[in-house]
Amino acid sequence: MGGYAAVLAVAVATTLLATPVVRWLAVRFGAVVAPSADPRHVHARPTPTLGGAAMFCGFLAAIAVASRIGQFHEMFEDNSEPFGLVLAAGVIFVVGMLDDLLDVSPPAKLAGQVLAAGLLVMFGVQMFYFRMPFDLFGTDTLVLSPDMAPLVTAGWVVLMTNAINLIDGLDGLAAGIVAIAGAALFLFADQLFEAGALEGSNIAPLVSIVAVGVCLGFLPWNWHPARIIMGDAGALFLGLLLAVPTITIGGRTDFEFSGSTYFFFAPLMIPLVILGVPIVDVVFSFVRRVANRQRWHLADAGHLHHRLMRLGHGTRRAVVILWAWTAILSGVALLPVYTNEGNALVPFVVAALALGLFVWFHPGVREGRQRAGRGRAGAAAAGDGEQGADAVVDLDAARRRRA
Repeated sequence: MGGYAAVLAVAVATTLLATPVVRWLAVRFGAVVAPSADPRHVHARPTPTLGGAAMFCGFLAAIAVASRIGQFHEMFEDNSEPFGLVLAAGVIFVVGMLDDLLDVSPPAKLAGQVLAAGLLVMFGVQMFYFRMPFDLFGTDTLVLSPDMAPLVTAGWVVLMTNAINLIDGLDGLAAGIVAIAGAALFLFADQLFEAGALEGSNIAPLVSIVAVGVCLGFLPWNWHPARIIMGDAGALFLGLLLAVPTITIGGRTDFEFSGSTYFFFAPLMIPLVILGVPIVDVVFSFVRRVANRQRWHLADAGHLHHRLMRLGHGTRRAVVILWAWTAILSGVALLPVYTNEGNALVPFVVAALALGLFVWFHPGVREGRQRAGRGRAGAAAAGDGEQGADAVVDLDAARRRRA
């Protein structure tokens, strides 16, 4: 773990030190998000954006240091994937930065995401095959054809980048979720490597630990009330960092590592469970918008974090709740890797039930409902009063006409 600890430390330190510089530059050049009456926005004061630039600096520094450490020689020697990762990360970062500064149209932003995915595929980062739970399609391993592999890879990159971008609605939320998910992916990749199911040239554990490092370095500046936000530049970049290890783990591992207790957890399912919160949010958002006959790419205030806040949870509490869900899902996913015992699930089931009860019955939720009820009653009373006043005016007018 020595090499990974060094890379983690570089990513944390570089991001932590670069963030105040990026914040000063953002203020200097006017890259500041103003408060808005839009219910999707929660900032009460102007907040600098482009925090993703600091994370990108931390990423570059960590990759540069890793390339000089002998432990990672196999990942960089005769392997084009790290170079492709840097190019793709640069493209996705620029796309997000332009969106933060110029408000890029959704089709153009999607084209940038596909371009980044194309660069990954061009330099070898793509899915090849993965296990299918319950022998779906009549086989336990689905092998992707040369034509389908790039399409599936690009679709996965688009899904992951948009999932993190959509969940980035509260201070510290996206950075915390990515840090937890990245740590879980790193532990899973490490266990696969120890079991001989993952090659030493696979960049998944390295990218996962870098993602953890840049998030930990950014969180002290992004915790509510945030002194800087990551913007689309950071959210899309983090989504790419999570897409790469899930591609190189789940899309290249046909070894049934999960054990007999969780035989249905093919390797591709492990990352899906770990990243359950952002994936559920993006799928639910798409279905909700289509059902309401809205454009699928138009932002709204119906995401998980918005719903928690409408229940009466404050910003920090809503963030911690979603962090906790990610941690529980990560524990459930990693359980078969470490124990292969079904009864070990009990603590996670209890934790999930306790968290669910906390979400629905916290005193803040009751107070929020009472405030909402009083607000509706006041609005109704005001409406009745206005109707009564209108009736008096109409009666006076009728009397004048008769006179």
